[in-house]
Amino acid sequence: MAEAPPDAARLASDARDRVHFEEEALGLSDQVYRVARHLAGSREEADDLVQETYARAFRSWRSYQPGTNLRAWLLRILTNLNIDRGRKAQRTPPMQGLEANDYFLYDRLSESDGGISDEDRVVERLSQDDIVSALSSVPHDFRDVIVLVDIGDFSYQDAAQILDIPIGTVMSRLHRGRRILKRELAESVLEEGE
Repeated sequence: MAEAPPDAARLASDARDRVHFEEEALGLSDQVYRVARHLAGSREEADDLVQETYARAFRSWRSYQPGTNLRAWLLRILTNLNIDRGRKAQRTPPMQGLEANDYFLYDRLSESDGGISDEDRVVERLSQDDIVSALSSVPHDFRDVIVLVDIGDFSYQDAAQILDIPIGTVMSRLHRGRRILKRELAESVLEEGE
């Protein structure tokens, strides 16, 4: 039996590598979608982000280095697409000063008249939609870090690698993003109560 020409052997090897890559990448689709859902304002936008992420990943599968963190590689593509999407939309959410203290909700609730306990009122008023809405109003740079660290359970180091920023920037953005998110959630709760 004659040996296959070198080109045919290389093509067969490439095909096997690509199939293996696609299987591994698709195995992570739930995790990629979960992060996309928190980055995007709606399910439709999350679906689009995931679809674009996988399209880009499959087009450039050769640039992935086997043995490295495929999940981080895919999420890097996802966050870059999300950043591009935000730039394209040229949305600049109104930003309030960060000087307000971290007890904004507590201060506002303490101004209200008694009744049911303040904590019970907050829990009653917050729904998952309120949280997603509040998160979508946080600027992209801060939201990406919140989603990766607080929701995706990535370490600061992993988030820094995915976003290609220093670890100190991750910590700074996380702190500022959490403060903005707290304020948005507080305003959501207080608007529903009025």
